[in-house]
Amino acid sequence: MTSSGQRYVYHCALRWSDLDAYGHLNNARFLTLYEEARVAFMFAGGKAWGVGSFADGVVIARHEVDYLRPVDYAMGRDTAERAPTVRIEMWIEDMRASRFTVGYELFDGPVLASRARSVLVPFDLREQRPRRLADPERDYLRPYLRTE
Repeated sequence: MTSSGQRYVYHCALRWSDLDAYGHLNNARFLTLYEEARVAFMFAGGKAWGVGSFADGVVIARHEVDYLRPVDYAMGRDTAERAPTVRIEMWIEDMRASRFTVGYELFDGPVLASRARSVLVPFDLREQRPRRLADPERDYLRPYLRTE
C-alpha cells in the first residue's frame, strides 16, 4: 500500500480475560483492542491536538476484521511484572463530510496478526442524529489520511 499519511501507533497490554479456551486472543477481543487504540487516537490524541469534539459523539457504522494469525498470551515473551502487549497501527483510509474510515493493523511482535477497518460517523448525542465532521476534526485526521 502506497501512502502519504502517517500512522498512529498504540501499544496495548493483553489481559487474561482476553483469551479463549485455546489460550489465544479471543476473536471478539480484537474489536475491544481496536476500540482501545481508536479511543486513544481520537480522544486523547485529538484532545492533545486541541480537538475535544470527538468526545461529543462518534458512532460505529461498520466493522470489518481479517484474522491472519492467532495471538497467544505467551507469558514467556515478557516478564511477570509486565503483561504481553500487541502493537496497533492506525490510519485514515477515507474521509467524507459525514463519515470516515479508520484502518488498523495489529502486530504480535513483528508478526502481522490482523487487519481491520471501521466506518465512523460523527454523531450529535443531544439531537440523536449524524452530523458533519467539524473543520478542526478534519484537520486532526488529515495527516493520517493514506492515499494510494
